[in-house]
Amino acid sequence: MGSKADLLHMLFFPFMAQGHMLPMVDIAKIFAARGARVTLLTTPVNATIIHPNIDDSIHLHIIPFPSAEFGLPDGCENVTFIHSGDQHSKFMEATSSLRHPFDSVLKDLRPDCVVTDIFFPWTYHVAIARGIVRLVFHGTGNFTACAKWAFEQCCLLTNKVESFVLPNLPHRIEMLKTQVLDFNLARMRTEIIMKTASEAKDVQSKSYGTLMNSFNELESEYVDLYCKMKGRAWNVGPVSLCNKEVINKSIRGGEYATSVSECLKWLDKRSVGTVVYICFGSGSFFSVEQLREIALGLEESMHSFVWVVRNKGNDWIPKGYEERIKDVGMVIKGWAPQLAILNHEAVGGFVTHCGWNSSLEGISVGLPMVTWPLYADQFYNEKFLVDILKVGVMVGSKLYTSNAKLRPIVEASAVTAAIRRLMGDGIEAEKRRRRAKELGEMAKRAVDKGGSSYEEIGNLMHELMERKKHV
Repeated sequence: MGSKADLLHMLFFPFMAQGHMLPMVDIAKIFAARGARVTLLTTPVNATIIHPNIDDSIHLHIIPFPSAEFGLPDGCENVTFIHSGDQHSKFMEATSSLRHPFDSVLKDLRPDCVVTDIFFPWTYHVAIARGIVRLVFHGTGNFTACAKWAFEQCCLLTNKVESFVLPNLPHRIEMLKTQVLDFNLARMRTEIIMKTASEAKDVQSKSYGTLMNSFNELESEYVDLYCKMKGRAWNVGPVSLCNKEVINKSIRGGEYATSVSECLKWLDKRSVGTVVYICFGSGSFFSVEQLREIALGLEESMHSFVWVVRNKGNDWIPKGYEERIKDVGMVIKGWAPQLAILNHEAVGGFVTHCGWNSSLEGISVGLPMVTWPLYADQFYNEKFLVDILKVGVMVGSKLYTSNAKLRPIVEASAVTAAIRRLMGDGIEAEKRRRRAKELGEMAKRAVDKGGSSYEEIGNLMHELMERKKHV
């Protein structure tokens, strides 16, 4: 058996946000399971989030985060703790200042390659100066990366245009002007955020390649297009499928809590495929008025549901609601074990904000979805789910904004209608369910031995090992 020095040593450095950390930790676990020596680099608060999700096969290396130095509250080391645009700018500045500790880590550990988030473009320059290759972790799928590129070619969004077709894509994708980031607003964003985005674009094509949380069979035309546009990429997902045991699915992203077993016991009492799961990710909040409409829409739909609400407080709960829904609905406040819930046989549909992690988790377990995008890449992901994969039902969200107060209210009747379409018995609903199930089976085959994602990981590791021998 070879020594530790003979193994491929990979260092992973995820951006400090749940949607970026969770898939990157999964990727680190996958490479460790395939024989790589893996180091995960993070900060003290984020280490407490990551630690329950890894075992001794992964070394956790911790560097301090300069919260106080950049005017952030003590312990503010993750995007989840940020509540204003001003804090977000300070947070991005603080992450950029990690350049020097990152360099020290590379000097001390001498990994064979680094895998760093797309939001850490400066890591490319640090790694190259040390003669170490950098792979980019791209937190979205190939279709969405291509759609963003197509949108940038569009420069036609004048005030007179209400909708537009994305150019040069394999499918006809039409979007509303309101569903993409307003360029005028984008120009007003802080300098540090614009600089990071610009630098990320510049160094991505110079990096060794990109790791994508997707699989070839899901979006083959866009895998090819992405490689033509951006260079080499390895599709290694769906990475959430590496969490095979119930306990791993239950603690991913949070500590195992009593609410986990309560929720699973509640689901155990429901019939197969009868429950709707509603969750909008770790960073999505709604106005009191919108939460009230969702509550009433769920009640009116007459379907059993598990609904995760991130907002604090109970001022949104309609009078007598909890008593009325106690036999059909479960409301979880705060964190929920999403993977464990989605994998439960009682769950038959998923209402999602279309974040890529959630979208792919829904695909992986073979569930049709109600799509409710809010901002970031979510409107592109909705197009992928609805127009290309044909496993989604739109609720009617049409405005790109992270500000809950600016969003037009989606009324209870629209929520009810979308859920009934999703969970219904008609030909359209059956086709959607069948297609979703087929995609779930394809996803599992991709990560199994001999599958496309399994092979991609092997090919990349072999290539990096050959490079290691000749450096």
